[in-house]
Amino acid sequence: MIDSMGHHRLSWIAFAEHHGLTMSIDEMMRRTTGRNGAECMNELFGRAVPHDEAWALVRHKEHLYREAFAPAFREVAGFRDFASQAHAAGLALGVGTAGDGQNIAFALGHLAMQPLPRAIVGGDEGLAGKPDPAIFLEVARRLGIAPEHCVVFEDAPFGIEAARRAGMAAVAVCSSHSASDLAGPHVLAAIDDYCGPIARRLLQQLTAPGTDHATDVS
Repeated sequence: MIDSMGHHRLSWIAFAEHHGLTMSIDEMMRRTTGRNGAECMNELFGRAVPHDEAWALVRHKEHLYREAFAPAFREVAGFRDFASQAHAAGLALGVGTAGDGQNIAFALGHLAMQPLPRAIVGGDEGLAGKPDPAIFLEVARRLGIAPEHCVVFEDAPFGIEAARRAGMAAVAVCSSHSASDLAGPHVLAAIDDYCGPIARRLLQQLTAPGTDHATDVS
């Protein structure tokens, strides 16, 4: 949906400096991308961080992220048009993200999508983060669509694995990782953005008569 990974990276650097964490930023990104906020804090601090402390730390980190990204906000190129066309063709659109409610509101507010996705599941709803499939399965449940009829558009390795565990097909969105990082037997295609010929062809295939799919973006 949004091209935010670079600003998540910057916010993790600032967060680590503030809290005296010495882990490299590449290792931090590898461990955290796709996990929910509390899981991230357990990973980074190397202990079971109590619930209230963990979510206070999450609020600090995500405030840094939104503050950095707001003036430079951008979608993955073509996303809004792609989502609008998918909706017009009758596809059900859901969002399954490790982000919390504030980050979801921030993203959807800037995207100004009309209509909003039919189902939205966030990482602060008590579900395990990716690569556990719980978030994606809950999106499918709220949409009323069987997992095997869902296609996940995903930009991170943990999300690609979560789709596989959920029994869903996936499309690798290579905005921050390479196609090889996002490979798997269930991956239908790899796209750099939502503007190119591969994305257009996927939309045609998903909306062809006789198909029954939902799209799930993270």
